[in-house]
Amino acid sequence: MASVTLGLSGATGHDPAAALFIDGELVAAVEEERFLRRKHAKGEPALHAARACMQIAGIKPSEVNQVAIPYAPATLFSKARWHYAYRHWYAPDRAIDSLLNGNRRYRRYLSEFKQFLDRLQIPADKVKIVPVEHQLAHASSCYHLNESPGRTAIFCNDSKGEYSNIFLGYGENGKIVRIKEFYNPDSLCGMYAALTDYLGFETLNGEFKVMAIAPFGDPDKYDLSSLASFDGKKFKVNNKLIGTVGLRRYKAKSKGHYFSKKLVDMLGPRRMGNLFDDPYVHYAAAVQKLYEDLAVKMVEHYLSDILQETGRLAIAGTGSMNIRLNQRLSSLPMVNELIVHPACSDSGTAIGAAAYAIRRSGTKISPVENMFYGPSYTTAQCINACKANREKPAWEVLDDPHARAAQLLAEGHLLAWFRGRMEFGARALGNRSILANPTQEDVTTKLNQQVKFRETWRPYSASVLDSVADEFIEGQARDKYMCLSIPVSDEWREKYPAIIDYDGSTNLQIVDAQSCPDFYRLLKCFQQQTGHGLLINTTLKRPGEALVCSPEDAVAMFLGADLDYLIMEDVLVTRREEPETW
Repeated sequence: MASVTLGLSGATGHDPAAALFIDGELVAAVEEERFLRRKHAKGEPALHAARACMQIAGIKPSEVNQVAIPYAPATLFSKARWHYAYRHWYAPDRAIDSLLNGNRRYRRYLSEFKQFLDRLQIPADKVKIVPVEHQLAHASSCYHLNESPGRTAIFCNDSKGEYSNIFLGYGENGKIVRIKEFYNPDSLCGMYAALTDYLGFETLNGEFKVMAIAPFGDPDKYDLSSLASFDGKKFKVNNKLIGTVGLRRYKAKSKGHYFSKKLVDMLGPRRMGNLFDDPYVHYAAAVQKLYEDLAVKMVEHYLSDILQETGRLAIAGTGSMNIRLNQRLSSLPMVNELIVHPACSDSGTAIGAAAYAIRRSGTKISPVENMFYGPSYTTAQCINACKANREKPAWEVLDDPHARAAQLLAEGHLLAWFRGRMEFGARALGNRSILANPTQEDVTTKLNQQVKFRETWRPYSASVLDSVADEFIEGQARDKYMCLSIPVSDEWREKYPAIIDYDGSTNLQIVDAQSCPDFYRLLKCFQQQTGHGLLINTTLKRPGEALVCSPEDAVAMFLGADLDYLIMEDVLVTRREEPETW
């Protein structure tokens, strides 16, 4: 009888998701935000996601053998709780609580979780519940799904778990060994989040904007080294400035921030105007450089022996969404292979917790070829979604949707592309995408004005055929999940300016026929018609929303944006022409 393991994330209050394994094979993974249409789905359980995973797998709730959660109790004898108490001495209520009642959140979560299992009709008294430490779940998500002979160095750079924020260790023969951990409030992600907040953005959503603006600033104009330090033994953030709680926290308009008034006194008022103004653009550059420098120092200090053996580094955690840091790590002389989990935020811990529980029992995890683990829909369902929409869009069934899509893109149209199983993770990988012709003049302006409403200084990502990738990124890492910022040749910078960042880098998905056959076919059709083997690829969603999941979502998004065409499975959707009125 097959063993069925369900992994569920969301214990830290955001990014709930579900992943389902049968024996050692991942068969389904879905994020809750896709059903609620709200990014990060803060405070919600992974209810719809778990039901969808079981439906995709054809599994009844009673067939689930074990449920893994990425949250575990911390013993009083661990360093974590004592470190937290020591570093929060200025807020004695929190310090004492961490010692006397340090698993309060875990107990509350477990109580709510058992009620949640009842809603799923999974009997809590019969199923095995496996708590996995949060950072071990992150580590498992990048290591166990990419297990290789020899040791793999692991670096988890996260916002928060139970107490641990940073994990450095290695994986060998299926076991994950901890070398060093750093605990709250000493967090690289926390440092970056504090400056994100100071620069006027919402955390969890604004960090990538700070990263994107960093190349425009001078990282050496202002010294931010007082924010955090690593001396080879201790990593500490200056919690008189950032990572503050209680009375130290800066408050404005009744809202508490992740920094103190001392930081405002040191740097000036929190940004309210143009991000390009001095000093803010230079602060963005400085915090990005500090973030990279500290991360590299930790990796070199704790993991260099392992990297010199195999050259293999696996990274996960929310901080691994920073593609500039990832490129910096990839370019280290001792790193030959960088493994980035494509869902490296907390949603990925649903996969990681389940994989850790399975691997601990001795079962190997089957490698994954792609991240298409969500629901899929038939052409008939897509037609029904068109018929059910009150705006009654026009539609037609295509004999060859790939050739028609390539034709529309070659003509310069913006195309919504909805086919196959939905992606897991933050990136559009060719099944739920908005596509555009990278050679079209002013294509960035068109995307921004009609659909995305993004800042003009932010370039778009691209998907490129593996057969032409070497022309684009000769000698660079080949990433199929858009997890790296990659420098490109001068020739290609001139050829495709819409996807090139200010510093001459880009963010690419390398598409091959084995792992992404449907999208590969579209790119080949476009290449045959235009001579160009790449397309601009951005997420199929409106600003502030989650990635489109169902045909109904796709039709609503298409009609609510100024897109030219939508192809759902084999159905071409257009707006119904309004009759002329006199």
